[in-house]
Amino acid sequence: MGHLNKLRARFTRHYKDKFNRGRIVVGLGTCGFAAGGDQVLEAIRQETGIRNLDVDIDFTSCIGMCYKEPMVEISLPGMARVIYGDMTPDKVPALLESHIINKHLLKEWAVMQITEEGATLYENIVKMEDNPFFSKQLRTVTSRLGRTNPESISDYVATGGYLALDTALSMQRQDIIEEIKKSGLRGRGGGGFPTGMKWDFVSQAEGAKKYVVCNADEGDPGAFMDRSVLEGDPHAVLEGMAICGYAVGADEGYIYVRAEYPLAIKRLQTAIVRAEEYGLLGKNILGRGFNFKLMIKAGAGAFVCGEETALLTSIEGNRGMPRVRPPFPANRGLWGKPTNLNNVETYANVPFVINRGSDWYASMGTKKSKGSKVFCLTGKINNTGLIEVPMGISLREIIFSIGGGVQNGKKLKAVQIGGPSGGCICEEDLDLPVDYDSLSAAGAMMGSGGLVVLDETTCMVDIARFFLSFTQTESCGKCTPCREGTKRMLEILTRICSGAGKMEDLADLERLGRVMKNTALCGLGQTCANPILSTMRYFKEEYLAHIQDLFCPAGACRALLIYQIDTANCKGCGKCAKICPAGAIRGEKNTPHVIDLEKCIKCGACLTECSFEAIKNDAALSWNKRPNTRRSA
Repeated sequence: MGHLNKLRARFTRHYKDKFNRGRIVVGLGTCGFAAGGDQVLEAIRQETGIRNLDVDIDFTSCIGMCYKEPMVEISLPGMARVIYGDMTPDKVPALLESHIINKHLLKEWAVMQITEEGATLYENIVKMEDNPFFSKQLRTVTSRLGRTNPESISDYVATGGYLALDTALSMQRQDIIEEIKKSGLRGRGGGGFPTGMKWDFVSQAEGAKKYVVCNADEGDPGAFMDRSVLEGDPHAVLEGMAICGYAVGADEGYIYVRAEYPLAIKRLQTAIVRAEEYGLLGKNILGRGFNFKLMIKAGAGAFVCGEETALLTSIEGNRGMPRVRPPFPANRGLWGKPTNLNNVETYANVPFVINRGSDWYASMGTKKSKGSKVFCLTGKINNTGLIEVPMGISLREIIFSIGGGVQNGKKLKAVQIGGPSGGCICEEDLDLPVDYDSLSAAGAMMGSGGLVVLDETTCMVDIARFFLSFTQTESCGKCTPCREGTKRMLEILTRICSGAGKMEDLADLERLGRVMKNTALCGLGQTCANPILSTMRYFKEEYLAHIQDLFCPAGACRALLIYQIDTANCKGCGKCAKICPAGAIRGEKNTPHVIDLEKCIKCGACLTECSFEAIKNDAALSWNKRPNTRRSA
């Protein structure tokens, strides 16, 4: 009996035994901690001790429903597992009293139940597969998230972990590469380069010493896909990297993860130590004579280090700045040696491809974009969280079926996809299939998977300015097009948002965007104009309103607002006049006040202070007060 089979038999018994007893599990990903999950866990420990309850207490990672954190799962022998959401320490006594002691489901707090073979279902509580948040998902990479303890190697092995590595070590190296090629797996870091082709380049490159590197430097605003996978299933990434190392002939690897992810780093470190302890990493893996050592490099948080050559430069101990390509890392990468570099999600897919076969993987998705994709839902959406969907699903299904639609009943205006390197998709194009080619044709890109929903209160000029402000700050400054181009474009956008824009600014933005795309050294500079160009493409009327009418249709650009007092509602209490830092409000006590527009600095203090909703800064009000200000083109 092989080493892994012995481990699997032992760990599987241990894993199954967990469900033969009463069990309470708390979700402790970063979102769980941020919502107070650790306090809920402590309350559970204290309360079970006081009541002398014979239950196991464990923790897991984020199941994806970040909007419901903290989440607690309770399972009783023979019964389905029930997940409760929005838990707080003060709810714990009632939860334990009802579910553990009285065996009575608290339906008002229950989110869903998870069915197991032979388990009895509870009545009138939705099953996970029927929950709208999960019903359209295709959970592969995220299948263990919220299901296993991420710091337990026994949980990972018991659920099929390291079986793919065992299989791969019995295959010819080139056969592994061909299997990855046949699967159609493309890099999930943004560019979408065929993974098997990249592995083949590294395998064929000259040199005995080669490296495998994982890009976990996730820096896009609103993105947390890699962080969630590392926190929830770190062994899957280690296993995928080890398979890659064997296939391309590398015996060392690095995981480059930003230092802002302390929980991910902690769980990665634990996973590496445990895998080495059981002979699944390190020397003579599974007794097959293959050596593979993995190390973690904590990055300082520079967004440019998400670019592969800058990342490699940083691992080498130098300032993270891009290099001229070619040569590409596959031929001359880390310390001048052939290097394979993929991101977290790409490596996490590899064990599933090896275990289930390339045909299974290629059966999902579209003709040119196979498999599933992990996305983060953020912004003005009801169900914020982490999802995994089949390639080819529409943005409309993601936002309205999975995401629960736009918050507060507002109208959807656009979806920013791909982060600072991506672009905006307008409401009319929401039925586009989510795949690499369709998004690129629409002026956006898949990116690593950040998806930010914008509603009618969002100014598209300001959102372009926000993303450009981010990339301008994060530019390494090495190449002139990016260093100077981002600065000039940010100056133009800031000027437009402040009401000082000119019609020629639009042509300058387009010209600068094209120049940077064609001449910048790395992907940051080549793509940072995408948010501007896509918003100009779909929302040019907003740019024109800012420039020609000194008007922000969304009412978001403060410099273009007019604050006024509605005399019908003003009681003359004087609170607004007292708080105004510019002394712009005047009026007698108990009589309606007025705002001196020449003095008003548009700070909004009066709006916040007014108890009678008499002060308005509505965009339509500003528009009506300036009917004759439209500038000529």
